[in-house]
Amino acid sequence: MTIAVLFGSFALLLILTVPIGIAIGLSTLITIMYTGSLPVEFLAKELITSVDSFPLMAVPFFILAGEIMGKGGISERLFNVANALVGNRTGGFAIATIITCMFFAAISGSGPATVAAIGGIMIPAMVRQGYDIKFATATVAAAGSIGVIIPPSIPMVIYGVTGSVSIGDLFIAGIIPGILVGLSMIAWAYFYSKSKGYKGLDEKTSLKKIALAFWDAKWALLIPVIILGGIYGGIFTPTEAAVIAVVYGLFAAMVLYRALKIRDLPKVIIDSALTTATVLIIVGTANAFGRLLTIEQVPVQIADALLSISTNQYVIILLIMLLLLVVGMFMDTLAAIIILTPILLPIAIEIGYDPVHFGILMVVNLAIGFFTPPVGVNLFVASGISGVSIESLSRAVLPFVISMLITLLFLTFVPAITMLFIPE
Repeated sequence: MTIAVLFGSFALLLILTVPIGIAIGLSTLITIMYTGSLPVEFLAKELITSVDSFPLMAVPFFILAGEIMGKGGISERLFNVANALVGNRTGGFAIATIITCMFFAAISGSGPATVAAIGGIMIPAMVRQGYDIKFATATVAAAGSIGVIIPPSIPMVIYGVTGSVSIGDLFIAGIIPGILVGLSMIAWAYFYSKSKGYKGLDEKTSLKKIALAFWDAKWALLIPVIILGGIYGGIFTPTEAAVIAVVYGLFAAMVLYRALKIRDLPKVIIDSALTTATVLIIVGTANAFGRLLTIEQVPVQIADALLSISTNQYVIILLIMLLLLVVGMFMDTLAAIIILTPILLPIAIEIGYDPVHFGILMVVNLAIGFFTPPVGVNLFVASGISGVSIESLSRAVLPFVISMLITLLFLTFVPAITMLFIPE
């Protein structure tokens, strides 16, 4: 009955459109009051202790770094690089948009931030080039999901903290999957553009043009090199890397590119603070929710139920992937990771999956939820930029969903791709 109250109240609050973080906290509080087995102070205690973590400090700094770089003229320079490489090919603007999202993903660590930074520039640009506005908006909404796969990734930080898995290993393991997801989306964008006759720019590309674009964007392109190189060179931890990203981003945006002014800083700080507050509320309440599930032995019950269906590791992992896919459509990614990692990670380990590999599969799977209704945050951000309705946009992103699912299956059954650069 306790579980029925917990999940029933949570579902009811979501139906009433209560924000996800508040809904998780209220359902936890309602269950505590119903059972009387825990003090009411349990929720307050979990809210404080769950965010009292050094690795978790990377989250607000990566959010701030993303805000600085999104408003610091970096996204335009990244697009210029992508456009110089593929702008003259069939579907060049769509392909360049996806590549730009991949570049920006290596800076922001956030799906919605990637959509907001790139969408405001690229959706109008694609429409001016003759692209269908629904396709242009869907391309940005889908490609924005790469923001949580290519490192640095905020969901990977949360998974690493929740599952006691190396965040550095997760970052390095996410590079190839992120590139593969981007390539699968590029493939669909190319075939769709070819069928619709979306031509590239008339001007020819050249090594000189590419070199000039790379030179202009050199300070932006150095950011992921500094972050990942510093982590794997043993110079600093992922948390310290987030601080370095903020300092370097400020220097690049204000001194090197001079696109960010001192008067812009208050808005940048306020926007990042609001996002951080939202994330940490979700982290705190989701930890309390997950802790309550553990006390009620739910992880053990779910593990027994899955293992009773089959002992075949592929059947079980497909069931887990299906569960994550459905959960990702209805629940915030961070909340899903915090609640489900303690439940699913032991099962994955028992059937022979490495915790790092499983973490990447979990992040890629839940990233699909960023651009699928009803809770797809990227859809709402992209829709707000272009004015395309959520209903129309949901249909337009379907081929991108399929392309990402194919990539996810490939990563699931060929773990060597994910684990290629992870030391044994």
